[in-house]
Amino acid sequence: MPLSDRLYPDFKHVDTWVFDLDNTLYAPGVRLFDQIEEKMRSYITRHLGVDLATADALRARYWAEYGTTLAGLMAHHDTDPMHFLEDVHDIDFTPLSPAPDLAAAIAALPGRKLIYTNGDAAYARRVLAARGLGELFEGVFGIEHANFRPKPAREAYEMIFGAARVPHESAAMFEDDIRNLEVPHAMGLRTVLVNTASDPLAHIDHHTNDLPAFLSQITAQTLPTDA
Repeated sequence: MPLSDRLYPDFKHVDTWVFDLDNTLYAPGVRLFDQIEEKMRSYITRHLGVDLATADALRARYWAEYGTTLAGLMAHHDTDPMHFLEDVHDIDFTPLSPAPDLAAAIAALPGRKLIYTNGDAAYARRVLAARGLGELFEGVFGIEHANFRPKPAREAYEMIFGAARVPHESAAMFEDDIRNLEVPHAMGLRTVLVNTASDPLAHIDHHTNDLPAFLSQITAQTLPTDA
């Protein structure tokens, strides 16, 4: 029996699997992003000459308005994006551990596997290496590949999906940020919300708090109870 015939029907047509990185391919409880947020606070205070309270307010405002702190800093303060990214991603990766169950579940999916993150690709590869996932993905796309335009901007998806040759009608995307799935759903991708509580939303096709189990059960034709 062809592998495609053994897939859960909602994913039987999928041959391209697009994964977000942070809080998607590792549990939010790892708190890796806490380190990045602290680095961003420090960066803003140093480079804008403001106090920590102002830095926190700017970071929250830019994330809400632009999708990332970096996009707001570029728009309002002409921040060098790679200088910012290299600084804030210089963190301790030891809280991450290898994930053999997740690696096996991703490897079992038919077709191409891609990473698309609002971080930069070099950072993404360090995360993947720490999780034992580095050899599984055909392409790793960071915000630099979208000309520093972040998700959820439609132009960002168009640039990345175009560069990666993602076929909208036969692709699925996995994300922890609800707003980052709205455009992919509108484009025709199957959407899966990971590790984030959510009320039912029209642009979320499936939801899971256990990604390895969810992926494994896609290939077994039965989805987890929280899907």
